[in-house]
Amino acid sequence: MKLKPMADNILLKQHESEETTVSGIILATTNKEKPAIYEVVSVGPGTKDVQMLVKPGDMVVVGKYNGTDITLDKVDYKFVKQDDVLAVVTD
Repeated sequence: MKLKPMADNILLKQHESEETTVSGIILATTNKEKPAIYEVVSVGPGTKDVQMLVKPGDMVVVGKYNGTDITLDKVDYKFVKQDDVLAVVTD
């Protein structure tokens, strides 16, 4: 099943990052708070008033409680409006 955002909605996937200690031990992420960095999976076409500024593959920062969480095929996604994106992560 595929999801296609409408209007100025953006489909995001949680960006998982492993934390390792100096000695190389990978820390469990089960009890940690999820980071606010997401990967853009799909972008709606925008509206006559809103031009879409992000594209699939971009890494973005989103507020902790923004958007609608859904699970599809055992993968967690989040739908947000473009206004909910706080920043695009760059190198």
